[in-house]
Amino acid sequence: ETEVISVIGTKEGISHLMLALLDEGDIALVPDPSFPIHIYSVIIAGGSLMKIPLREENQFVPDLAEIAKEIVPKPKVLILSFPHNPTGAVVDLGFFEEVVDFARRNEIIVVHDLAYADIVFDGYVAPSIMQVKGAKEVAIEFFSLSKSYNMAGWRCGFAVGNRDIIDALAKIKGYYDYGIFTPIQVAAIVALRSEPEVVRQTAMTYQRRRDVLVDGLNRIGWKVNRPKATMFVWAPIPEPYRELGSLGFSTMLLEEANVCVSPGAGFGSNGEGYVRIALVENEHRIRQAIRQIKRVLRLDKVNAGKI
Repeated sequence: ETEVISVIGTKEGISHLMLALLDEGDIALVPDPSFPIHIYSVIIAGGSLMKIPLREENQFVPDLAEIAKEIVPKPKVLILSFPHNPTGAVVDLGFFEEVVDFARRNEIIVVHDLAYADIVFDGYVAPSIMQVKGAKEVAIEFFSLSKSYNMAGWRCGFAVGNRDIIDALAKIKGYYDYGIFTPIQVAAIVALRSEPEVVRQTAMTYQRRRDVLVDGLNRIGWKVNRPKATMFVWAPIPEPYRELGSLGFSTMLLEEANVCVSPGAGFGSNGEGYVRIALVENEHRIRQAIRQIKRVLRLDKVNAGKI
């Protein structure tokens, strides 16, 4: 009753939590690139952003030691999400141990979005920050049923963690909404009580799609890494097309290859130079998309020095 709260999806929960936690001008640490609601929830609440650059050379994981040198004035909130959208980056439990220690020392509230907890591949297991001793003193963690249980659009999730943070969120929600529609809550209960194999099969579906996409793109000369989690592939724009920028490159793929990807710049300035490819189509359609991309990019000839 004091450490758990249902939310109308993680986007609603995080947005209302920022209204509960932030006063005008309060600073929130947010990774860049990041899922847009992590950025805009702070802005909507009147807070100020201090962006944490996520870099490929650091596997798109924040460098807490580097952050500690620059947190002046002191932030109030740190928003994280691993497995990470859009980059697909993953962390181990040791990272969250560092995060909890960092939060204690700097008196920062940690908000962790665990939306992709179950969309994991190759034996990887996504840790929860709540596994760390003392995490409940400084953190709240959100979970959504959208991905694990194919309930996107149902708007159903929950948060667990520090009772004072949960209480603050509950007060805000008491003014803004009346909670989740009861039949949806009943459906969520059934889903959460279902056999774990159901969730594993969902993850395997995404893993097969990931393999088809990554293998296919690498085969035609577009070099991309194989993510260990999420339903996305974070792909660097091929060198011959870098000057187009992520929006221009995405537009070209849409208009000339009939393939839709998301420009990396839409997730923050550090997303420039990348596109996010969603694993939302079946394997046959993914193979078709690869053929169409190959026809447009001709990377096999580019890499052979023929163009």
